[in-house]
Amino acid sequence: MQAPQSTVDPAEIAKFEAMAAEWWDPNGKFKPLHMLNPCRLDYITSQIAGEFGRDLRSQRPFEGLRLLDIGCGGGLLSEPMARLGATVIGADAAEGNLPVARIHAEQSGLEIDYRHTTAEALAEAGEQFDVVLNMEVVEHVADPLSYLTATQQLLKPGGLEICSTINRNPKSFAMAIVGAEVIMRWLPRGTHEWSKFITPDELFELLRNAGLKPVDRKGFVFNPITWNWSISERDLSVNYVTASVKPG
Repeated sequence: MQAPQSTVDPAEIAKFEAMAAEWWDPNGKFKPLHMLNPCRLDYITSQIAGEFGRDLRSQRPFEGLRLLDIGCGGGLLSEPMARLGATVIGADAAEGNLPVARIHAEQSGLEIDYRHTTAEALAEAGEQFDVVLNMEVVEHVADPLSYLTATQQLLKPGGLEICSTINRNPKSFAMAIVGAEVIMRWLPRGTHEWSKFITPDELFELLRNAGLKPVDRKGFVFNPITWNWSISERDLSVNYVTASVKPG
């Protein structure tokens, strides 16, 4: 059988492997993700709860849901999803990230199945999930449509995909590249390529072409005065997130 075609970009993977040991340092190279994470979790948990009729006030509201965190990195999203009761598979094409993720999960008393693999390989193996978290990955792959098609194949009918990325416009260049990489030095230079950023309309079209039905999109907005992130109904000018379902 022919191996599944991968959309992994080796140069992109090398960038994140070089930073692997710093995943859980809130003041390290992944500081922007640590700052953004509460906002991401608010959106993710509310979308999952709404789609599957779960009560977030209960102790383990996602019990019985099988969830894939694709591009899991050090596990910043996998761990809270496991605490909420989901059966979590964390997948990353950057093998160097996974020992960090495994050790931290063990120290946290969490059972998470971390795998060095790709969306395409998981789809080829017939894996199926209720939820796919696809956060800040699509702007790093070689072929976004093929990649999103693979993530769609990983969803059960009626399943939910949360996909976030960065808009492509002059503001996003100023904020995500000049601001984050050059001025604030939150990320090493070259972490992002502006030409790979995707507008919300482009992403909705890609998701539809991949066989998904987009149902929501919101912005993640950074306030440099209060130094925190919030969810916006209207401002999708830089970071934004989408929710899509696989027709049942």
